[in-house]
Amino acid sequence: MLTVNQLATRSNVTANVVRYYTRRGLLHPKRHPENDYRLYRSDDAQRLRFIQQAKSLGFTLKEIETILERVGNGESACPLVRRQLKQRIEENRKQIEALQALQQRMEYALAEWRYLPNLDPDGEHLCHLIESSGEAPDAKN
Repeated sequence: MLTVNQLATRSNVTANVVRYYTRRGLLHPKRHPENDYRLYRSDDAQRLRFIQQAKSLGFTLKEIETILERVGNGESACPLVRRQLKQRIEENRKQIEALQALQQRMEYALAEWRYLPNLDPDGEHLCHLIESSGEAPDAKN
């Protein structure tokens, strides 16, 4: 049996992470009868490694809870995991495309502004650089 600190050290996380996952119901320690300390088993260490691996693949704690719930019910979580990862990949692609478009607009604007003067606000204009900025060629909103 392992204490919070021992499990944390063994798993390369902080004790606060172990406590948080315990509060969320991801880890299930027993209580020591004499001092009421939480005591974790080796399968809790394995579960903690699983949680860290799932997080490294982009799964949220809510998704991990669902996966562990399925496993706890004796069901395979693999179809769910595949679906969620495929969905996350598509979401990431869209975010990457949006960031690339933003980067292109920013670089285009900076190039446009290279020789423009610094002007003070005049009541009509706040910052003429931004207000004069056109959209980069082929940029998508």
